[in-house]
Amino acid sequence: KVLDASTLSFGTRVRWFAICFVAGIVCSILGTALLWLPKGIKLFAVFYTLGNIAALASTCFLMGPLKQLKAMFDPKRLIATVVMLLFLVLTLCAVFWWNKKGLAVLFCILQFLAMTWYSLSYIPFAR
Repeated sequence: KVLDASTLSFGTRVRWFAICFVAGIVCSILGTALLWLPKGIKLFAVFYTLGNIAALASTCFLMGPLKQLKAMFDPKRLIATVVMLLFLVLTLCAVFWWNKKGLAVLFCILQFLAMTWYSLSYIPFAR
């Protein structure tokens, strides 16, 4: 029952959704601010990616993790999900393994676009 959102009260689910979502926004803004520091590209990529992961995880509190995963990998949004997850990983690869700053920034932009596409896939007729 731990993975079932129904074990939490509605108020608790909404509260934790808001906390995770706001934490995601704060991480993304903090990452953007850190971009301007010397060698801030790594911090930017990490915080921006963590922000997107936190925002994505926030919906687990509303739906429950298993229902969220089923919805993410539903055939109608499978490509959007895979592209989004791919850019999350590629962003971190670009800064930690390949050490390519420009590529990391490009992947962050593509990460934003992929998250937008993924989010729109939940709106009927927006696909």
